Amino acid sequence: MSLVEHLKELHGLPAFDFPEPGAPQELPEAGAVAWRLAVDPYRGVCDEEWDDVWDRFLDSVDPAGVRAIVVGQWDEPYDNDSSGIVQRLVDARGRLTGLQAVFIGDLEMEEAEISWIEQSDVTPVLDAYPLLEEFGVRGGTKLRFPAVRHKHLRTLRFQAGGLPGEVVRGVAASELPALEYLDMWLGVDEYGGDATVADLAPILAGGQLPALRHLGLRNSEIQDEIAAAVASAPVVAQLTSLDLSLGVLSDEGVTALLGGQPLTHLARLDLHHNFVTEPVARRVQEALEPAGVEVDLSEPGDSWEDDGVVHRFTAVSE
Repeated sequence: MSLVEHLKELHGLPAFDFPEPGAPQELPEAGAVAWRLAVDPYRGVCDEEWDDVWDRFLDSVDPAGVRAIVVGQWDEPYDNDSSGIVQRLVDARGRLTGLQAVFIGDLEMEEAEISWIEQSDVTPVLDAYPLLEEFGVRGGTKLRFPAVRHKHLRTLRFQAGGLPGEVVRGVAASELPALEYLDMWLGVDEYGGDATVADLAPILAGGQLPALRHLGLRNSEIQDEIAAAVASAPVVAQLTSLDLSLGVLSDEGVTALLGGQPLTHLARLDLHHNFVTEPVARRVQEALEPAGVEVDLSEPGDSWEDDGVVHRFTAVSE
């Protein structure tokens, strides 16, 4: 199964594809589903633009009752960034008064590789919806996230083959007192993932995100460095789950984790998709599982050797 596929749900609500014009389909109640709005850029039987779908959606449901919106393909995403999508969401803030969750960029591989999805500054959505509780973005190209203040956001997700360091620094500088769940796919430098451990320092120091209970720093080519930093990071003490999966984690990073602060207070430690040898994996399990920590060390990662040099790959890049 691909890691990059259409969302099945958002904010606890099942994803529902808003139908094409004239489709014989009864619409659910506005607040019963996460509405997925998308167009086929090659048109097929319908020649609607995404703006047309948006207008028809707002005229077909009770906007005040809508709780979650999933933005799928809006055109050929490598030619058109998400700034227009962001503006339409902002412009509708007076109508979408009950909106609690937004995800921008719900495209799977057949529609666009994750690195082809061109984003923009997405923070105006947070400014426009001060009661928003969940926000997510797929695609790191041109993505911007300058520091924001938001009192009610509880979940923040970034899925990218390369997450810009500027975005990570923006998150780290933001004031998000209610944030409980932070998940970032950091990716690789080749696709714009130039974040460093230093960029993560304000998050790892603790205190910046007082309500944080889950931290995912995933899909990174510097996963060992991140694991070493996490080993002594004050933020870990407040977490119930830690996710360092999808990257190129090796024995070096896991050994650093084991040599750091206790992790026995965690409910779950996710290290799946890794390059950890069996003896080191067994050490982690023996150290944590008797304390009740669920440890996931499944799915060895892909690698190949060239002239004695081993090349390891994150789960998601292009």
